[in-house]
Amino acid sequence: MRIRKTEKHEPFIFTTGVVGYPLLFVLAIWIVFWMEIRFGWDFTNFGVYPRTVEGLRGIIFSPFIHSGIKHLFHNTVPLFVLTLSLFYFYRKLSWKILFLGLLLSGFLTWLIGRPAFHIGASGMIYVLAGFLFFKGIFSKYYRLVALSLIVVFLYGGLLWYITPIDPKISWEGHLSGLLSGFLFSLIYKKNIARPPKYEWEKETYKEEEDPFMRHFDANGNFIENPDEGEEPQYIYHYKKTEEDNSGKSGDSF
Repeated sequence: MRIRKTEKHEPFIFTTGVVGYPLLFVLAIWIVFWMEIRFGWDFTNFGVYPRTVEGLRGIIFSPFIHSGIKHLFHNTVPLFVLTLSLFYFYRKLSWKILFLGLLLSGFLTWLIGRPAFHIGASGMIYVLAGFLFFKGIFSKYYRLVALSLIVVFLYGGLLWYITPIDPKISWEGHLSGLLSGFLFSLIYKKNIARPPKYEWEKETYKEEEDPFMRHFDANGNFIENPDEGEEPQYIYHYKKTEEDNSGKSGDSF
């Protein structure tokens, strides 16, 4: 019962999954890269190759494949930070956004991409950044708006890479990710965490019954003891004892 009450009134709860799931995601990417280095494998062919049936498998596998340690390192930190933010601020939507974002951004890349293998988790980074930014703006809740501003401050430079400024960078994947994040922020626009209501914000609130407000009179003057003027009434009931009933008699010899 206590857990249900907390979840109802407090939309942001820190759990082990908030850190654990992003760590597992990042760890899986590093393990795949380690396997390539350790055994001399090359998983590039499992990336998204646009408009081919075989290239569709890259929708699932491409976020776990990277071209080198520099590419992997640049994706690790923002992926961890943004995924952690997603699980903390939008825990009820987190798995939907990750899974559907993976599918949609990969499919859009498959549709509009150049004929080459598109690999890397940067598409998911743009999904998360786009969703967190637009969702926070739509919410009008100060904590989520603050999160949007933090995302812009940290990763606002990502906007440069949704344009073809570098032939080695999959700007199509970046653009697909950003569009996917924006689309999900519209689809789940109503699923917004609300701040808990204080007692005085509720419709059933009565000012005259508030213990604190009773310390102020109609003119706003502070009353130290609002119940001081109410004198208690005492009612005494006299009960006769046996001595009183027997009466007092004189001494006899």
